[in-house]
Parts: sequence; structure tokens; C-alpha cells
Amino acid sequence: MILLLDEGTSRAAIMAELRCDSRFITTWQMRFNSERLAGLYGRHPGRAPRPDLAGLEARVLDYTLRRKPSDGSTHWSSRKLAAQLGMTFMTVQRIWRKHDIRPHRLDTHMVSNDPDFEAKAADVIGLYLNPPLHAVVCCVDEKTAIQALDRKDRMLPLSPGRAESHGFEYKRNGTLSLFAALNVATGEVLGKTAPRHTSAQFVAFLTEVVSVQPRGKEIHVICDNVSSHKTNAVQTFLADLIRRSRYITPPRIRHG
Repeated sequence: MILLLDEGTSRAAIMAELRCDSRFITTWQMRFNSERLAGLYGRHPGRAPRPDLAGLEARVLDYTLRRKPSDGSTHWSSRKLAAQLGMTFMTVQRIWRKHDIRPHRLDTHMVSNDPDFEAKAADVIGLYLNPPLHAVVCCVDEKTAIQALDRKDRMLPLSPGRAESHGFEYKRNGTLSLFAALNVATGEVLGKTAPRHTSAQFVAFLTEVVSVQPRGKEIHVICDNVSSHKTNAVQTFLADLIRRSRYITPPRIRHG
């Protein structure tokens, strides 16, 4: 580059011939002008030779996909694997990102043996995405065996110079079951607790859900396939509503 400059070659021609940029030319030209030949020596040792990247990636992928941590962890973290292989965790993260590997993520799936699964799924998904006009779509589910806990000691209220406090011990008051219905259009949730999770309690909850809906609207209830949702009591409840359909549109229950 210095020789080309001495010959009067333009900066554009030097950049094209040496495949460098204008800053490169300016830096070394200034060093040569101030220090002559001594200024043309590199001032930094440079980086160490890079290891075999293909072999390094193969080791990281082998440990990530085929081995488990020896300490009983469910999956590798970047720092844990880096310590195992003697490298930086950023190198592990870069290899994972390159191959789109995310050990911390877990997806679940279910295979149904119902021959009508696709039709039922399309029916349920269609209700969520495009509910009928002038209709109510409710998603119903239960949370069973909820512990009814209470603090053993009384709470001390907030006062000047003292924070609110209560004892760390608690007492058990049995369990409860929670029934909830989500109106998918409005986001409103109707809930009810019951001492047990039975078909009779489910019917009682459905009765409350139907009673609070406006008259003349279709009611669609989406629920899972638990046994208490498909008993004779539930079928009797639906049959009774059909007989009274001149007052209210009977609900349709879809098992998702």
C-alpha cells in the first residue's frame, strides 16, 4: 500500500486492488509518516487460532441431544454445558442458535384414537374463532382438590413503624372443587365452589350458567371429556331444557 501511494496510485484504485477500505489506508499511511518502517509492524498479537468449528459443533450437539447432565438436571443450560466441555457459554449459545436448539423449551402433544376427532376439533375451534351471532360460547372446566388453607395465627395489621405480619403456620380446612365458565366473547368468568366434584355439582353449575344468560340466545358449552360431564344426570338436564325450549334455547355441550 505504501509503495502504491508513493507511485501516485489513487485511493480508489488501492482499495480495489488490495480489497481494503479508506480507513485502512489512512491508518497505515499516518503510521508510516510518523514512524517510517517501524510504524508498519502490527501492534496487537491478534487472536489465537480458532479450533475446529465442525468438531466443536458436533461435540455440543452430541451432548445436547443425546446426553443428560450428571447432576440430575432435566436439561442442559448453556453455562452448565460450557463448563462440561471447557468452553465459553457464549459459544454454546451461538451453536444452539445456529441449529435452532432450545433445551429449555418443552412441547406437549396428544394423539387421539377418536375417528371423529378432526370433525370435533374443527367444531370447537370454529366456535372459538367465529362464534355464531347472538350466541353465548362458554368454556367450562374444573379445578379439583383445592386445599382450603387458613392462617393458624391472627394477622397483625399495619401500624406506624411496623409492617403487616402474620404467622407462617397454616391449618387445613379440607379441599374444595372450583367450577368456572369463561365467556370467550366478553372474558367474563362465572365461578362456583363445591365440596365435591360430582356430576350433580356439574349440573348445578350448568344451571347457574344458563340462568344468567339472556333469553333467546344460543348457549354453547365447551368442556373436556371427564366422566362427570357425560352422565345420565347431564343428559337429563339437557332433555329438560329442550322441553322448556320455548323459554330458552337449550345449550349444546361440546367435548373438546
